[in-house]
Order: sequence, then structure tokens, then C-alpha cells
Amino acid sequence: MSKIKNALISVSDKENLKSVLQILKKNKINVISSGGTYKSIKKLGFNCVEVSQYTGFEEMLDGRVKTLHPKIHSGILFKRDKKTHKKQMQKKQFDPIDLVIVNFYPFETVIKKTSSKDKIIENIDIGGPSMVRSAAKNFKSVTIITDKNDYSELIKELKKFKGNTTLSFRKKMASKAYGSTAYYDAIVSEWFNRDIGLKFPEKKTFFGKKISQLRYGENPHQKSSIYISSLKHDNINLQQLGGKDLSYNNYNDIFAALDILFSGLKMPSTVIIKHANPCGVSSNRSAYQSFLKAQASDPISAFGGIVACNYKINKKIALEINKTFFEVILAKGYDKNALKILKKKKNMRIVDISKFNYESKTTGKFFDNSFLLQEKDDLVFHKKKLKCVTKNKPSKKELQDIEFAFRVCKYIKSNAIVVVKDNSTIGIGAGQQNRLDSCKIAIQKAKQFQPKHLPNSIAASDAFFPFADGIKTLIRAGIKTIVQPGGSIRDKEVIEAANKAKIKMIFTGIRHFNH
Repeated sequence: MSKIKNALISVSDKENLKSVLQILKKNKINVISSGGTYKSIKKLGFNCVEVSQYTGFEEMLDGRVKTLHPKIHSGILFKRDKKTHKKQMQKKQFDPIDLVIVNFYPFETVIKKTSSKDKIIENIDIGGPSMVRSAAKNFKSVTIITDKNDYSELIKELKKFKGNTTLSFRKKMASKAYGSTAYYDAIVSEWFNRDIGLKFPEKKTFFGKKISQLRYGENPHQKSSIYISSLKHDNINLQQLGGKDLSYNNYNDIFAALDILFSGLKMPSTVIIKHANPCGVSSNRSAYQSFLKAQASDPISAFGGIVACNYKINKKIALEINKTFFEVILAKGYDKNALKILKKKKNMRIVDISKFNYESKTTGKFFDNSFLLQEKDDLVFHKKKLKCVTKNKPSKKELQDIEFAFRVCKYIKSNAIVVVKDNSTIGIGAGQQNRLDSCKIAIQKAKQFQPKHLPNSIAASDAFFPFADGIKTLIRAGIKTIVQPGGSIRDKEVIEAANKAKIKMIFTGIRHFNH
């Protein structure tokens, strides 16, 4: 147990302070505070000693120096069971500080509200994190509280143990305190990195705030949670309007769908995702036709998938959606009748993505004690650097389908082959260990569901063809145009096969592996 005699309170968020002050008063615990917190405590009718009076040192530099004083930090840090520490404290006539309640300047809030660098920098807290680190380090004797949500647990401790706290509670709060300082410093660090355009610093820290615990991870035996890591937003701006709670796999598929949906598709577009791979993508002047064509690409795989739309869903589209089982529907709004129809399926998650937008320029993957970080793949290809390597040249309309096919291709797990007709996928081969198998799967899908659209269609490959066998498979199926990066040592052999079949082939010079 650790008896509390003196407490220091310095909080930016002053909510729920009264309940804490009441229990401190009941246990005859002295309170030290400064600035706005001091005024709030006095206004609530409780006794409090102002920090400057306590230290005998007036705050200076516009409040930048207040609690950075030996009397404060000695009171927090001294070891109560060490004789030399006790003697030094007695000689200086410094009292112990046994409870520290601190939350930081609202740096995170300020950067979301203003672009003024002066205001932002002034909201970098120095004294607060310093006291928190000191108190957390000395958890054997000092209780540190950094979250107002822990006030109730502190009150329970003080009530149960008559003004004392247990070691297990102090250690738990110390762990949380270091999480708070690490989170705070990571946000400040990331703001500086973005301000100077530094994507890959020598030392990289990630920050995250837990949004919710999910039912489980990819599988029922795995635990999982979702976090927000943003300098601009307090949530991920996915507004759920109906259905069951979103799962880990739902979120994984949602993010895969949003990557495609917000990749620059200009017309009304629909993306249907299954296990993080698209099974249908279509852009059309008619939103309704866009949905129908995306689903028609692979209706079997679409079952149980998620639908993402960059348009507002109306009654007609909602009725069509409800004919099939989908896990999640994402759209830029829903009219009243559409929402009423979709909510009839109680388990289907309905999400509004109207306010969703991207923030980070990088993406990462974690592997135990290491991680990879890279720039996002925002490029499709350089139009001026496209090279037609065959005798036959594509038309302007074909160039539109070429761009659509290659754009979709970069979001499919490699090896990836996408077959397209009129801005709609008709066959997708994904995630195979060799490109020939991906070609075969894409053709098999097209023959199964869209055979009439296969002749004169366009195929895209995320990387070069190492042999001519892949393009020969596509050619035999009726494909007349192929777009690929090029760059194989057998490019000449591949081009000869294309010319012999009198098809058109475009080299982009850009590869789109997606592992």
C-alpha cells in the first residue's frame, strides 16, 4: 500500500474533476495545481495550493515554465525507502507528492482545427509529460492518472483502502501513463515529419487510439481490435447505418474496396470484394448498370462479399442488392427508400463513406518485430510513355479500357490478370504463383459468366509475361488487346506472338505487384 498525502493535478480536460476532489478531501489529501486547473478547483469550492506558491518560484516564459521545478520532481521521484533520499528531502524541506493527475495540452485537437504553426507548437506539452514520466518511473510509491476514464477506479481504490492505493493499481496506471506519453510524442513526431515532407525517418513511431474491440480476428480463435491513427480525424469516417458490428474481415475487405473506389474512377463505379480481392469492378454512366455489371463479372464469388459504390444508392439499386447476400454495403449516401429496403436484411452492414478520405502517403506491413514501409502505389501509368509494341494500334476508346484494366489490376493480388470490356471486368485471375495460371483462371471466369463479351476484350497484367504461353492463352480466348509493363528478356518472343495473332499490345513500363 502507498498512503497519499499530497496530490498534484494539472489537466487540460477538466471534466469529472469534482468526483476526484471529493474523495481527496475526504481523505485529507492536499492538492497542488496551477493555471486553469487551479482556477477550476477553486471554482468548484475545494482548497488548493497554487504551484508558484508551493515552489516559491513564479511561472515564466508565458507559462512554458511552471511545474519544471526541483521541488515538484523531487517530490515525485524520491525513493521513500532510501535513507539518502529522505535526508536530501528533509534538508531541502521538500514534501512527497504521492498522486499525480495529468492530461496533456490538446496538441492532437489543435492540429485538427488550425494550420497555424505557432499555435500548434505552443500546444506541445513539456511539463505534463515530464511529470507523468517521473510519476510512472516511481510507481512503487506514486500513483499516476493520465485518463479521466480511470478516475472511477482511483476513487474505488481510495475508498477501499482508506486513502491508499495498491501496487498492482499503480503499476497498471504507470504502464498506461507511458502509453500516453509515447502516443503523444508519436503524434508530435509525425506532425513534424509531415511538415518537412519526411516519409522515411531514421526512427519511426506509430500512434493509435483504440476505436473498438472486434468480435475476433480473421478467425474465431484470434482476438482483434481496430485503431485510429490520424492527424486530421477523430474517427475513420465510416458511418454505420445498420446491420451487425463490423468484423476484422469486414474491415479488411472495406479497405481493399475503398482503395479501388478512390483510385480515380470518375464515372459511377461499383466494386465487389471477396477476401480482399475484387471479383467485379465496373464504371458506367448509369449507377444501376455499374452495379449489375460488377456483379455479373463473377456472381458466385460476389455472394457473401462486400459492395462499394462511389454514388448514392437509390431504391432501384437497393432492390437489386437485396436479391443477393452481401456482408457489407458501402456508398456515398442512401435515399430514404433505399435505406428502408436495405435495413430489411438485419445482418447486412450498411455504411456511409461520404466523409471518408485518405491521409497518409505510405503503407506498411508488420512481421513480428519488424515492419516494411513504402509509398502508396498511386500511379497507374504515364500516358505519354505508353508504348505500342505491335503493328496494330489501339483506338481512343480502347485506350480508355486499357487504362481501366490496368488501374484495377494494381489492386489485385499478384500474379494478376484482368479481362475487361467496356469499363467492366469480365474475368479476374488473382494471387497465383505463376502468370499462366492467372491467365487461365481469368479466361475460365469470363467464359463461365461473360462469354459474349470475351471476343475483342482487353487484358491487363500487373507484371511482364516471362513466356509467350500466357498471352497465347489470352489470344485463343478472343482477347484482342493486352496491356502489360514489359521488361522481360523474352519480350521479343511475346511481341512476335502478338503480331502473329494480329492483336494489339501496349507496354506501360510500370509494374504493379500487390503482395
